[in-house]
Amino acid sequence: MIEAPFRQVTIVGLGLLGGSIGHAVQAFLPGTTVIGWDADAGVRAQAAELGLAHRMAESAEAAAQGSDLVIFCVPVGAMSHAARAIAPGLAKDALVSDVGSSKETVAAALAEALPGHHVIPAHPVAGTERSGPDAGFATLFRNRWCIVTPPADADPALSARLVAFWEALGARVETMDAAHHDKVLAVTSHLPHLIAYTIVGTASDLEQVTQSEVIKYSAGGFRDFTRIAASDPTMWRDVFLTNKDAVLEMLQRFTEDLTELQKAIRKGDGEVLFDHFTRTRAIRRGIIEMGQDDARPDFGRSDHTGAKLSAEQE
Repeated sequence: MIEAPFRQVTIVGLGLLGGSIGHAVQAFLPGTTVIGWDADAGVRAQAAELGLAHRMAESAEAAAQGSDLVIFCVPVGAMSHAARAIAPGLAKDALVSDVGSSKETVAAALAEALPGHHVIPAHPVAGTERSGPDAGFATLFRNRWCIVTPPADADPALSARLVAFWEALGARVETMDAAHHDKVLAVTSHLPHLIAYTIVGTASDLEQVTQSEVIKYSAGGFRDFTRIAASDPTMWRDVFLTNKDAVLEMLQRFTEDLTELQKAIRKGDGEVLFDHFTRTRAIRRGIIEMGQDDARPDFGRSDHTGAKLSAEQE
């Protein structure tokens, strides 16, 4: 049995990620008690029926009492409000973390809401297009990256315990600066989601023009875009607003590259297109070789219900 890095963990927000953490802790850290809390009473009731925690708290304040790790699994725009709600019950020596896809803004919000407390943000790069308590499962984090972004004054011992926690849930852990995380994720996750939302929205606008043929004849590429674009709207709205500088920078780079491809197509410059496609094909192979995806049909990516995994909450 793996020694538990934390005795009691409070999960605030019981959707896909919060629910998966609850399942994973009970499966892989049986010595750790899980306390659940969600501001939505209906979600709490459903989560209790699904066994996402050993116990559901009766209030936000009570949720944090006695826990040495509190993880916020709410949309990044709701972090500050959630933190202030649990603050009265939070022990002084407890570690506060999160699972948000943007880190600089979240770190600042949590530090402001919980002055004097230990805050070490984290981002498990894992998810599906499904949401809600019933979407969670224990193996979501297995062989996925979790990026931990400790502030400069973070306690190294607490950082090490948080790393051990995520490793116990099956994740591979990387530590990096919050600003660097936000720039990396802007190009690997946030921009692809923005593009997917845009393409699917454009297709929707064209449905009447094409007499429903866009959906009827959807090829694999478009279906993958619709899978990504089915991700939680609230979460992704907040991601783009909280990581807007990095997203806008990467969007500008993408726009410039797209313009160059547009010129090549207009001029009939096949060499430019071929060279570009060859380079991007090599990147795909590199991702497979690093174990970040699979070359099998549907990429071999399916959860316990058969639902394909998204590029992100990833």
